[in-house]
Amino acid sequence: MHGNNVSYVFLLGFPNLHSINILLFVFLLIIYCVTMCGNVLIITLVSINKNLHSPMYFFITQVSLLDILMTTDILPNLLHIILHDGGTMTLDACISQFYAFANAETSECLILTVMSYDRYVAICNPLRYSSIVNKPFCVKSVAVSWLLSFSMMSLNEIATRKLDFCGPNVVDHFFCDLTPILELSCSDTSLIQIQASIFGIIIIICPFTMIIVSYVYIITTILNIQSISGRQKAFSTCSSHLAVVCIFFGTLFSVYMVPTKEQLLTSRTTLSLLYTVVTPLLNPFIYSLRNKDFSEAFKKLKQN
Repeated sequence: MHGNNVSYVFLLGFPNLHSINILLFVFLLIIYCVTMCGNVLIITLVSINKNLHSPMYFFITQVSLLDILMTTDILPNLLHIILHDGGTMTLDACISQFYAFANAETSECLILTVMSYDRYVAICNPLRYSSIVNKPFCVKSVAVSWLLSFSMMSLNEIATRKLDFCGPNVVDHFFCDLTPILELSCSDTSLIQIQASIFGIIIIICPFTMIIVSYVYIITTILNIQSISGRQKAFSTCSSHLAVVCIFFGTLFSVYMVPTKEQLLTSRTTLSLLYTVVTPLLNPFIYSLRNKDFSEAFKKLKQN
């Protein structure tokens, strides 16, 4: 970077919660441990159990892997910030933290979209499911999701690192998000903001629209099933994915697609906690709870 007066940034974290810092630290540490254990357990169960070697569970392991990467990028540093009433990190590390997080979020958006297509084919075109959603399709779709997100975020990251940063060097957040980073710059950031908005359409609005279209077809097909038990069985195969989509995209829309206002700062921080901390915690429970395949695989693992 050139012409920078800022080499370090100070993250404020939660300056109004000094009185419950230790309690908050313990609470988030437990969340971190449970999140890691839950997602690692899902990856392990799918890897070692042949009954879970299907496209749907393969995609679930990818979501778990991304949740592990995202949580590890945010939570350890957040715990340090809470314990020390704020935290200092280099500007380079701050930018890297955001783009590592953005990579994971973008990949998860795309993989959740592929999962909706998987559910669409399974329910609306079951006879052709094994020929359409086969192993090459799964590997290619995941590889494309990872590469597309990495390519888009790399373009944005390169542009961000070329900015001049004159200060102040205080970030009023618990992690390095894009808006707080750009606020530290004295360069014209309009191009990056336009680029980020375009990418937001590509990675949030377009995938979400595709998911909605998939579920319109899925719900229409389910409603045409004659037996109640048949409807329940069909819906149960996509209810977990639908729950994750609602939580994940709901918080993303609230934070990134709603215009930033000063009075929304507190609510934005709370929403940021939802998608960086709570969603990765809930995903393993949503996918494994009421799932007989996971329950049986877990019982076998305990017996061994």
